[in-house]
Formats: sequence, C-alpha cells, structure tokens
Amino acid sequence: MSRLSTDMFLNMVRHRRSVYPLTKDLGSVTAQRILSIVSETAKHTPSAFNLQANRTLVLFGADNDKLWEETRDILRGLVAPDRWEGTSARMDMLAAAAGTVLFFRDEPTLQAGRDRLPVFADRLAGWADQGLGMQQWITWTALELEGLGANLQHYNPLVDGKVREHWGVPDGWVLDAQLVFGGRVEGHEPAEKSFVPVEDRVRSFGA
Repeated sequence: MSRLSTDMFLNMVRHRRSVYPLTKDLGSVTAQRILSIVSETAKHTPSAFNLQANRTLVLFGADNDKLWEETRDILRGLVAPDRWEGTSARMDMLAAAAGTVLFFRDEPTLQAGRDRLPVFADRLAGWADQGLGMQQWITWTALELEGLGANLQHYNPLVDGKVREHWGVPDGWVLDAQLVFGGRVEGHEPAEKSFVPVEDRVRSFGA
C-alpha cells in the first residue's frame, strides 16, 4: 500500500472520537446504509481461529428509545436519589440519538471452539472480546466517516435480560457494549484530548 493510503487511514484513526449529544437526524445516511456498514464489519473483523463469535443487533427510532427507557427503569432502583437527576439526563441524551448497535459474543460458538481446541479453552473468551473491540472501533470509525457521531456505552449486564425479552436475542448471546449513533449537533465538538507521552508506551529494539 502507498504512504498516502496509510496516512489517510491514520487520519481516520485520529478522527474517531466520542460525540455527545446526538440527534435522530441521519441526514442522507439511510438505515440500510448503516446496516450495510455493520454487516461488513461483522463479516470482516478478524477472529481467533476464525470462530466468528461476534454478533450484533441494531436498534433504530422507537426501538432505540425503548432500550434507553428500559435502562432508565433499571437504574432507577440502583442509583442514589442525589445522583438520579444526572443519570436520568444521560438516559434522555442516549434516547435522543438515532440508534444503537449492540455487540455480543456468542457463547455456543465459543464453547464449540473450546471443545475443538482444549489447549486454548481458557483464552478463547478473551480473544473473542478482542475481536468485538475491533468490530466496535471499525463500526464507530465508519459511522463517523459517514458524517455521523457516536459514543460507546457499557450498561451490560444490567440490560441483558430486557434485550433478550424485547428483541428475541438468544440466551447464548452475551452483551459486550452499546454503540450509540446519530446526527451531530452543530457547535458541540469533542473536547481536546490529552495523551500520555507515546515514548512511555512504545518501545523497540533492533530498528
């Protein structure tokens, strides 16, 4: 690949940020386009031993609203009264978005891998989570390149039961993360990000 292609890719890496708040206005980006992006990431994200244990569910519109209303109801019984106002406002913000991509790992697929590869049995779940992380990042970056914003949430395992109940998710799907997406609000740009010196994080020998 050319240096230009690599530099373009790295620019995409830098561009991906958590964006709040979001709207339901997807502009010219259709639901079918988003489903196509998610399908491509599900298909082409690497997986250990090609197990392909990643699973996804995409919620739009009223279904997205329902997810975050159910999450609000669950949190109501868990959050201290003096912190409830902020928690409820956060649920409003997530429900105001256009949709959410939910990422899962499929336990029956992993168990089949454990049976086939017993020497790696205790490592496969961690490797599957690495694959999910890659799919989340690829999906997030792709949606930003479409002009949308996104942010990654982790309300599992609190909402796992409700997700199974309302959207027929198999019991073997274990929820890992929720990528909330939608239109960007003009004037709301991500804050400047600080970095630990990269020299403290990257080492090399023999170069």
